[in-house]
Amino acid sequence: MKAIKLNSLKNKSIEDIQFCQSCGVPLNTNKIKGTEHDGIKSNEYCKYCYENSNFKNPEMNLDEMKKNVKNKMEQLNLPNYMVQKALNILPALKRWKNKQFVI
Repeated sequence: MKAIKLNSLKNKSIEDIQFCQSCGVPLNTNKIKGTEHDGIKSNEYCKYCYENSNFKNPEMNLDEMKKNVKNKMEQLNLPNYMVQKALNILPALKRWKNKQFVI
């Protein structure tokens, strides 16, 4: 995950921003979006999580994603409150939403 240009999100409300439904990264440009099998950019997943209609790490679970997101955000020196907000959002994303309650 590279640094996200926060300026491009500056004048948007949270409801207007699309987020990767796997890791939560803002999908604010086509460059960050993953791809479907036909090469079309995905509106649901980023290039770090999704390519050619498949997850790059299909066996990854929610706890592993949380660790990954936390590590990347800390490498970017983002404030602790932002890291915690991102981690709190992950279970509600499409990829993880129904998997957290499976017994």
